Amino acid sequence: MEHWDIVILGAGAAGLFCAGSAIAQGRRVLVLDHAAKPAEKIRISGGGRCNFTNIATARDRFLSANPRFAASALSRYKPADFVALVDAAGIAWHEKTQGQLFCDGKATQITDMLLNRMCGAELRLQTPIDSVERDGDGFRLRGGGVDIRTARLVVATGGKSIPKIGATGFAYDLAQQFGLRMVETRPGLVPLTFAEQDLALCKPLAGIATDARIAHGGGDFSDALLYTHRGISGPSILQISSFWKAGEELRVDLAPGTDIAAWLRDQRGQAGRTAVATILSRVLPERLAHAIADEAGLSKARLADQNNKQLDRLAARINAWTLRPVGTEGYRTAEVTLGGVDTRDLDAKTMEARSVPGLHFIGECVDVTGWLGGYNFQWAWASGHAAGQA
Repeated sequence: MEHWDIVILGAGAAGLFCAGSAIAQGRRVLVLDHAAKPAEKIRISGGGRCNFTNIATARDRFLSANPRFAASALSRYKPADFVALVDAAGIAWHEKTQGQLFCDGKATQITDMLLNRMCGAELRLQTPIDSVERDGDGFRLRGGGVDIRTARLVVATGGKSIPKIGATGFAYDLAQQFGLRMVETRPGLVPLTFAEQDLALCKPLAGIATDARIAHGGGDFSDALLYTHRGISGPSILQISSFWKAGEELRVDLAPGTDIAAWLRDQRGQAGRTAVATILSRVLPERLAHAIADEAGLSKARLADQNNKQLDRLAARINAWTLRPVGTEGYRTAEVTLGGVDTRDLDAKTMEARSVPGLHFIGECVDVTGWLGGYNFQWAWASGHAAGQA
């Protein structure tokens, strides 16, 4: 039987970062993962550039049954701390929009940095764990040809999102095995799916992006909306998906900041002979403008021929487009998993289970989920650091 001070299950962002923080405390650290490669989510994130943090990180950018829980870890490991590591590693980066920081080069630079930071720890891949048991004041792990005893066990196996890269519900099963409570899980930051009547407009517009504002369930986002063959996606939809629940309607403003009804009245006085579709193309992508005019039966109509009531209906279709998603694309394309290990059962400073000394849960498997834009990586760094230092 092997003996280790700390075993970390999961070689993703949180697990690798935790290993680096723990090795700095002089501990003997082993990281195990069933996958063939470490940190696959880092590799594919941000279009291969890794949106590794967000300088606007604050507690209110995270969803949880206990919104205050994340504050402790986030306050003790900030975006500037991670940026300092990136700079020290010589990794070039840039700010894209809304505080999002990306690598100039490949995302794998971040993985390499994390592996170098945990130098002295041991990483074993393709090592599945079949059982975890309490063993005195520590834990015993078996599986993948190993029999290991550890004083502390850190669970960093993530959530259910993107199963094709190896995501499972292992962390949730283990938490329940040890009597921890769970907050119901569901896909987050995920494209929504729609019924045929909504798809009738979306499909011909596939590939078109436009600015949009969506406010729903406490979330309020102004960002790009993308029409696809399956409905609508893009950052604004991914963001609001974390706030939307089955059966609820969404109201989308396709011209944020513009009162379309007032604007159309003004344009009627100035350019009344112009076709409605042509006028709309001044504030919307041309194909979208023509599609909305066609939908309203105004494909060849002049603006001057429309009364105020007609203009109000047209404006409502743009400023308050109402649609009801039928679901989401599920964990297959979800960037994160909402819900997870109930934070009431964890110590906010150490991420340790209150009722199981030595057992820690970090990263995505915990009921803390960030907005789109680097927040979830910052939670991985912060929660991993908290557990690693403990």
